[in-house]
Amino acid sequence: MNKKVSDSTTEWTRCLQYADINGANRLFGGRLMAWMDEVAAITAQRHCGRLVTTACVDNLQFKSGASLADIIVLIAKVTYVGKTSMEIRVDVYVEDVSNGERRQINHAYFTEVCVDQEGKPQPIEFGLELESENERAEWESALRRRELRKQRRVEGF
Repeated sequence: MNKKVSDSTTEWTRCLQYADINGANRLFGGRLMAWMDEVAAITAQRHCGRLVTTACVDNLQFKSGASLADIIVLIAKVTYVGKTSMEIRVDVYVEDVSNGERRQINHAYFTEVCVDQEGKPQPIEFGLELESENERAEWESALRRRELRKQRRVEGF
């Protein structure tokens, strides 16, 4: 049985407050990374219906900053499903409240592993139904990232 990408896609909105700001008066990168990890886990749990744990983060790219009171939008979607793991793409935007336009400030790919209560990997019951060329391209790119991760492990990274 398969689920569609849209079945588990998660959109999360935050308004930046003082606690989210670093010494340079911009969004603290560590806070953003924590939010991205959380929304990736939510998306993965929605897909597999079980607990997950983060195994890897790839291609974390800070493109530009955000400031106090900016509206931040995180969108996460499943891009690949394997036997016990899934890849989740998280895109982060600053939204202009006056016109609704979004400017991308970050993105990354999270590998989430489906686990039981003891943290042991468990098979994922649902495959992924790809409905568009973009979803197929993401799947193919995920396969390449997966191979690169395997190669880095062999090389000791």
